[in-house]
Amino acid sequence: MITSKEIKNFALSLGADKCGIASIDRFKEAPVGFKPTDIYKDCQSVVVFLKQMPKETIMASNPIPYTHTAYLLYNILDKIGLETSYFIEKKGMHGILIPSDVPYMYWDETRKHGQGILSMRHSAYLAGLGFLGKNTLLINKDLGNMVYIGAILTNAKLDADPLVSNIDCPSNCKICLEACPAKALDGITVNQKLCREYSFYKNERGFDIYDCNKCRKLCILRTGKRKK
Repeated sequence: MITSKEIKNFALSLGADKCGIASIDRFKEAPVGFKPTDIYKDCQSVVVFLKQMPKETIMASNPIPYTHTAYLLYNILDKIGLETSYFIEKKGMHGILIPSDVPYMYWDETRKHGQGILSMRHSAYLAGLGFLGKNTLLINKDLGNMVYIGAILTNAKLDADPLVSNIDCPSNCKICLEACPAKALDGITVNQKLCREYSFYKNERGFDIYDCNKCRKLCILRTGKRKK
């Protein structure tokens, strides 16, 4: 039998900055088709881990460092998930890697709306790794919002971590909402069409570029999570 502590320690040893566990019962409100058990019927627990982007990357005036670092982090997270899945198998249980980014199964071209097979940010919240800010990003109390998320599903019944309940965005803070040039945020969700059309494009060589991160950057500057 494998324990939550063993799995978390292993993920951390591979380079994850944080790791948490969510029990399957916490996903009752997930949309039909996007629950962990819709992916893997024997799922009992979701293991979620975070990797922080180097803080100053977001301050670069050219979008390439931020874009390139984001894609590197997705690869790192997927490798952590794959190795952790192998580790769980060696302990007699099973682990299934969830992509930290693409591919999507669901895509609405008209609305430019994509949805991963499992919501990573909601999974991280349910694993006790932070709360969802008004900018819809996961915010961890130690790492801020500069975190990228990976996850695996397992049939091991593991001890879940407590949900974060004592921190939240300040009630009077609207800095991310007011700063969004596309007006894509309402404090609850994000209009992906408005956001994508402004912040994401392909250049003439066909490279994907993330060209706006104001909601993330201004939140960092306000909360002091950027080390001067």
